[in-house]
Amino acid sequence: MIRNLSRIILLLEQIVQTPVEMFVRPGQEITISCSHSIQSYDQIFWYKQSAGHEMQLLGYMYGTGAFPEKDQNVTIEGDANRNKNCTLTINRVGLESRAVYFCAARLHSAAHRCLSVHKPPRIAVQLYYLL
Repeated sequence: MIRNLSRIILLLEQIVQTPVEMFVRPGQEITISCSHSIQSYDQIFWYKQSAGHEMQLLGYMYGTGAFPEKDQNVTIEGDANRNKNCTLTINRVGLESRAVYFCAARLHSAAHRCLSVHKPPRIAVQLYYLL
């Protein structure tokens, strides 16, 4: 168990999400980037957590294919493979966009149990809404 825990901690350090926080105005478009350096991982998932709400899946990228959730007002582009960049764009920021955004990297394999690695909350993007 300790060996697996140390592997997860090491993997957390290999995911980079930028920027750390943003201050935006209504109607603006914003982009958040995520990349990882984990061998064989080929998926990046995007999540949003608003104050007082559960984490919500916004969509994911598998290789170079983007799969945003319906009715989420987001665009996902880039590449989810190692040392590539995946971006989440919120097309028109509104009051409901104020949240913390997370990315997670994962290995997709039918032959192996999947392991997701999420960014620690202290490094997620906090979006502030300016009126």
